[in-house]
Amino acid sequence: MEKTPETELDAVRRWIVNELDDAKAVDILELDIRPLTQIADCMVVASGTSTRHVLALAERLRAAGVRHGVKPSGVEGESDGEWVLLDFGDLIVHLMLPATREFYDLEGLWNERLGAQVTQARERQGEG
Repeated sequence: MEKTPETELDAVRRWIVNELDDAKAVDILELDIRPLTQIADCMVVASGTSTRHVLALAERLRAAGVRHGVKPSGVEGESDGEWVLLDFGDLIVHLMLPATREFYDLEGLWNERLGAQVTQARERQGEG
């Protein structure tokens, strides 16, 4: 995957967060996942108040992407609206219902558990 220049990635992240905030998304969280994986540089996780709200948030990001010349390379989960993922390359957006978000706990997975596992694995590699 071709890496997005840092300034361009930051601009995309900013307009995504602004669009979500303007659309009343709940608990918007930005995660820097560069130290943990090569699939993306950052993740934005936000909740909608209903399936209709989650789907509206996703549609709003698609429309904003068109205005900014950035289309998601993939979108998943629009059939039920509990969890919609938009893949903007080096930035992945997860839009979820609060109960779905709590159940999957992406913030905890990417911040704490995975971070600890990656650190331990790297330490073991250094010993070998």
